[in-house]
Amino acid sequence: MGNETNREFDDVTYEEKQTHEEVSQKTSEGEGSEEELKQEEQHQEEVDSAEESQDSEVKQLELKLEEATNRMLRIQADYDNFRRRTKQEKESAAKYKSQSLAEKLLPALDNFERGMAITPQEEETKSLLKGMDMVYRQIKNALEEEGISEIDAVGQPFDPHYHQAVMQVETDDYGSNIVVEEMQKGYQLKDRVIRPAMVKVNA
Repeated sequence: MGNETNREFDDVTYEEKQTHEEVSQKTSEGEGSEEELKQEEQHQEEVDSAEESQDSEVKQLELKLEEATNRMLRIQADYDNFRRRTKQEKESAAKYKSQSLAEKLLPALDNFERGMAITPQEEETKSLLKGMDMVYRQIKNALEEEGISEIDAVGQPFDPHYHQAVMQVETDDYGSNIVVEEMQKGYQLKDRVIRPAMVKVNA
């Protein structure tokens, strides 16, 4: 009987021990699962952080690329404007290259015209005026070849772009605001006025 009691006691002890081990194993497994969950969460946080950092870097690179592109476009626009302006300046310089020379020659033409306006009395004076007229025409022809021409005045409507009114008169021979007399010839180089014509205008 004592042996049976001891055997039963041993069986109970064994069962308790086994139960305790099972509980310990489950507890250990539970703790292991929690640890793994924590590790997974930590890993996910690291992944999310890395993705956010990568997204931030991408945005910064995109911003820098946009700034560089805009700067390049501005430089290109400035360069195009510079080329266009340079081209226009060259064309203008070529088109109006004779202006400076013409401005210097116009006073000489005025003097030729005043000299030839006199009525010669002697043959010697007539010969001199004939020579002056030849030189005058040569200068005029040279200027015309460069695109320099006289501005129409008498009989034309007064235009402040081409005419400089120095006197106003009243006459029935012309309509109102019409140039009736030219005091000094005006000249233009192609489409640019070098000197407006000095005129009298009908009131």
